[in-house]
Amino acid sequence: MFKNHGEGFKDQIRSRKEVEIDEEVDVIISEWMGYMLLYESMLSSVIVARDRWLKSGGLILPSHATLYMAPVTHPERYSESIDFWRNVYGIDMSAMLPLAKQCAFEEPCIETITAENVLTWAIVIKQIDCSTVTVQELESVTANFSVSSMMKASLHGFALWFDVSFGGNATTSSDTQSESSIDSSLSGDIGGNGVHQRKKRAKSPSTLVLSTAPEEAPTHWAQTLLYIYDPLEVKQDQVIEGSITLSQSRENPRFLNIHLEYASGGRCFVKESIMR
Repeated sequence: MFKNHGEGFKDQIRSRKEVEIDEEVDVIISEWMGYMLLYESMLSSVIVARDRWLKSGGLILPSHATLYMAPVTHPERYSESIDFWRNVYGIDMSAMLPLAKQCAFEEPCIETITAENVLTWAIVIKQIDCSTVTVQELESVTANFSVSSMMKASLHGFALWFDVSFGGNATTSSDTQSESSIDSSLSGDIGGNGVHQRKKRAKSPSTLVLSTAPEEAPTHWAQTLLYIYDPLEVKQDQVIEGSITLSQSRENPRFLNIHLEYASGGRCFVKESIMR
């Protein structure tokens, strides 16, 4: 946080937990984003600081954030971690497969994928306006989804990533534009279930966007992968639907409980994991 004394930003306030100030501030800047945006619940501290010290009409940066998810295919990763045990230097060690799947895929994985791994349009899981969001609103986030695969492939899991913007508004249908290139795998419109699907954001001179999307340059956040134990073969245009809930762990609010339900081709599944 900063107080503006008319000659630029001065008097940096390092931690809202360490200080008490008797005047409001003009700007709050915080790099609070965790893996899959909400991991570690650091935005809650920013919200407390905002409500205590930010002036009415003051600036908070980043100003908006959006969390996305999409089904993905990743045969190389699955082969490397699982299929390896089917032939270990000529020895069939398939008995290790259940343990290998549990060890490799029980918890979320932080990895970098590309747009070619993405099977469908991305679904918006949560849009956040940092000037109005509440702590309670972030304790549990649920979104339903229904998307169609753009190709015949193996469904190996679901990827989550985020964008944050500095100034301007969150992505809406009025400030986005369609793309017909490979980025169409990460673009879209309002889905039939009412969930916003991601479009390619139109460039705006007043808004700076930091994106961790698969088609963008890699960042240290990478993408968060929720792998499923047994791949599902999907056809082009086959529907993948379900819901996801991200909730703060009672064990530790910095952890995230993940409850994913998904269905396709007449089969239904549930995956639960904890991001520690």
